[in-house]
Amino acid sequence: MTMLKRAWFKRRPHRMTALTLGLLGLVATPGLGAAQTPTGAPGTEQNSAAQAQKAPADAPTQETTKKDAAAPVQGTPQAPDSAPVQSLTAQAEEPQGVTVTLEEAIARALKANPQVVQAEGTVTNAASAELSAVGAYLPSLSANATGSLSSSDRIVPDTGTVVSGSNDTYSAGLSTSWNVFTGGQRSATRKQTRAQSGAAGAQLTAQRASAVLDVERAFYEVLRATGLEEVARSRIERARQNEDAAERRLAVGSATRSDLLRARLDHTTALEALRTAETQRTSAALSLGRLIGADGPAQAQADGNLGPKPFTLTEAALITELESNAPAVLAAASTLRASEAGVSVAKATYLPSVRLSAGYDWFNQDASFNGGKTSWSVRLGLSYPIFDGFLREERVQRARTQEVVSQAQLADTRRAVRSGASQALAQLRLSADRITLSEQSVEVAREDLKVQEERYRLGATTILELLTSQENLVQAEINLVSSRFDYRIARAELEALAGRPL
Repeated sequence: MTMLKRAWFKRRPHRMTALTLGLLGLVATPGLGAAQTPTGAPGTEQNSAAQAQKAPADAPTQETTKKDAAAPVQGTPQAPDSAPVQSLTAQAEEPQGVTVTLEEAIARALKANPQVVQAEGTVTNAASAELSAVGAYLPSLSANATGSLSSSDRIVPDTGTVVSGSNDTYSAGLSTSWNVFTGGQRSATRKQTRAQSGAAGAQLTAQRASAVLDVERAFYEVLRATGLEEVARSRIERARQNEDAAERRLAVGSATRSDLLRARLDHTTALEALRTAETQRTSAALSLGRLIGADGPAQAQADGNLGPKPFTLTEAALITELESNAPAVLAAASTLRASEAGVSVAKATYLPSVRLSAGYDWFNQDASFNGGKTSWSVRLGLSYPIFDGFLREERVQRARTQEVVSQAQLADTRRAVRSGASQALAQLRLSADRITLSEQSVEVAREDLKVQEERYRLGATTILELLTSQENLVQAEINLVSSRFDYRIARAELEALAGRPL
């Protein structure tokens, strides 16, 4: 009898320790009341022992692996899990929309982008203005024809009676004119329109590149959110296995109530992360759908090659090439040439203009081509405005001011392109290094997790260390996903600056 009492007292401290840790876990877990969670009562140990008979304590069963993540766990409050479960179910029922590759998305976006359409219209208008400037060298030709019918009354002298009649006239003419000399205005106008046409073409290239950049950003954001979803689902699976394992270990007395509560908290956090990733993917898919002209969301189909790609040029040569041939630089240079030509156009008004004109006219009182009278004329005129209220001086001054502004804009554009290219290249190098480091971190975190899982199975560590290793793996996988798409977006920004693929 005395030996039995000693054995009972030896076991009692272990039971009291488990009870104390369980109560501390209840206090540390937000949203979990004492009335909802069983304590270390004898009934709890009997239920746990009954659960232990259904599954081994060291590893999750296949049935547990296939269990739905939305199903509430016994002894866990259902309020925190019910809302995420309903949201995930509603998210799965939403329409997925069209699925496009990056090339398809770019092709559709270039047709639907209003800024690109407007830029194309500007190019068409500039081409029409350039054609009009060429037409100023050609003579103008016009034709005219008139006919009039009118009544007339006259008195016959012999009889004194009034006789009614008509006075009909018909005429036709052909005239032409040609500006012999315009003080150099035509040639300056032609240079100006040619420069404006070049600026419009460069602006169209830049606008296309900007539209492509917007599409690539939205496309990669969809893929980024999809990758984060996969990370979150893997985390949910591991959290579910941890929870099941903690329940079985608690049933056989090799774990505390705090281990189970921490596993359940990690499960809830994983569900929240999945919901966040799904919401981000839906938002990015809607943005991508709007850019490509779809009425709903658009899903991105990856090409399978998201790693770094080398450039054909060195960084110094690439920056020099962009500083000279970037669409923004070409547009600014064309605008400067147009401003310089505008000064010549304004100065041309100080010189006289010479105009040659000729005409041929036909007149008849009958509606017939037979008979009638014809006439022709040739004129040569010179025009020179002596004083126009200083309007010429105003036009010249405005043109010179625009030329100075265009020079400053060109210099600033070149600096901006150089700065943007250097920043994009630095971001590319950083993203490439992050990809390498993230891949190494994922490998290390996976090996560390394997060690911690084996130690936890053998009872050599606590669930806190296991959850820490799992959290490190999740963060490493998130960093890998983000670094890959940060690299792609940084490369897309550099290509948008260049206006072409690199």
